[in-house]
Amino acid sequence: MRRAIINAILFTVLAVIVVLSICYFVRCYRRCRRRRRRGVLPSHGARADRFQATGSSAYGVGEGEELLRFPGGEGLTVAAILEAPGEVVAKSAHSTLYRAGLSAGQAVALLRFLRPVCSASAEEAAAAARVLGAVQHPNLVPIRALYVGPRGEKLLVHPFYAAGSLRRFLQEGINDSQRWEIICKLSIGIVKGLDHLHTRSQKPIIHGNLKTNNIMLDADFQPRVADFGLHLLLNPAAAQDMLETSAVQGYKAPELIKMREATRESDVYSLGVILLEMLAQKDAGTPPNDRDIHLPASFKDLVLERKISDAFGSDLVRQSRSSGKEESLNAFFGLATACCNPSPSLRPDTKRILRRLEEISK
Repeated sequence: MRRAIINAILFTVLAVIVVLSICYFVRCYRRCRRRRRRGVLPSHGARADRFQATGSSAYGVGEGEELLRFPGGEGLTVAAILEAPGEVVAKSAHSTLYRAGLSAGQAVALLRFLRPVCSASAEEAAAAARVLGAVQHPNLVPIRALYVGPRGEKLLVHPFYAAGSLRRFLQEGINDSQRWEIICKLSIGIVKGLDHLHTRSQKPIIHGNLKTNNIMLDADFQPRVADFGLHLLLNPAAAQDMLETSAVQGYKAPELIKMREATRESDVYSLGVILLEMLAQKDAGTPPNDRDIHLPASFKDLVLERKISDAFGSDLVRQSRSSGKEESLNAFFGLATACCNPSPSLRPDTKRILRRLEEISK
């Protein structure tokens, strides 16, 4: 009898433990599902929960955390950033880009660096972010904030541009009747942004990864150069990998085969490829066929022979002739190819490029 009572008690206790365990796992499962539906950024949900519960501001970050805010990001908080529902826009070897919606209805772009790749310490990352965050220009994508987490995670906050990238714009096609005017407007804006990076202070900011995918268009279709100076937040191997990716896509200057660091001259080379892309209205990495060109590798013969119509099709040439802009088109073509000169010392600088573009577009 006594043994039966003990067994019953043990059975009851065991049953209660099992039920509590099941309840705990069910609760955890439901919480994970809610976070997946809301798109909370990986590895940040629990931290954001604590901030939401305590109502802490951006300055009330926890131990080992830091939130640097720059012009335009004064109202951002840690909770708003980490708990923002989002979707993946793009991935690379060093980062993932999210489109995130803040509680105020504002959309932002969150660039989340992979911790093993982004090896800068919190102090180094903060110093680099202060340099980049101080850069403000109508043709550059501004940095709104940098979050550094306790485990080394880093998030850059930018505005989100619904119009998308220049690459997407070129893929969708430019209206032939306005093509020349649009090319000139975009080119001047891009060069103004790059010139600001190169000349704003005694120590220039090198972009290092200039391409059509890194040029965003705002609501007025003004170009804004994005992702400048990201190599400052990457370790040397990751920065070199970024250059190799640019090489595959056709943007890498030939001297970077031997050099490991990008320069103002290598940025100008990438700019020249972009200018040619806008004329050709195709990707620099588009595989060649009988009529197409592969920019800029198989562009040499066309440059030497000045076969613009073969390079860019007859429509743009015909339009330039009918509007009296053929000479301007030739000048634009010559400027773009000068930017792609194999010798870095013979490439024009951004000031000269800008002056020439403004003359050509008149």
